[in-house]
Amino acid sequence: MADASSVTIRTRKFMTNRLLQRKQMVVDIIHPGLANLSKEDVREKLSKLYKADKEAVFPFGFSTQFGGGRSTGFVLIYDSFEAAQKFEPKYRLIRQGHGSKGNTSRKQRKERKNRLKKLRGTEKVKGKKPKKEH
Repeated sequence: MADASSVTIRTRKFMTNRLLQRKQMVVDIIHPGLANLSKEDVREKLSKLYKADKEAVFPFGFSTQFGGGRSTGFVLIYDSFEAAQKFEPKYRLIRQGHGSKGNTSRKQRKERKNRLKKLRGTEKVKGKKPKKEH
């Protein structure tokens, strides 16, 4: 059985995106003998390679080639964690343990949506006011 030290990481299609303050690339991971490499390990290795903060590295979209031994995915490396918080989608931040997921049930969300359908304009934000009786 191979260990994590025999893993090779190669980057392709590297691009610096100044507008979003990040570097983006496709990553090929060659991991013979291993089922897969965790995203945590990928973050660690790429943060060392690109001298970036580990919190600002976001790997996602990995697929393992049939037969194993090789995976391909996408990585975004932000210049700072603040930039990552600004531009990265909430679900990816939650995946890495930054931020929290709203824990309202599906039924509650649907009921709220249907209640709001009956209101117009700014009432939706403020909530429905009781009708005055004469």
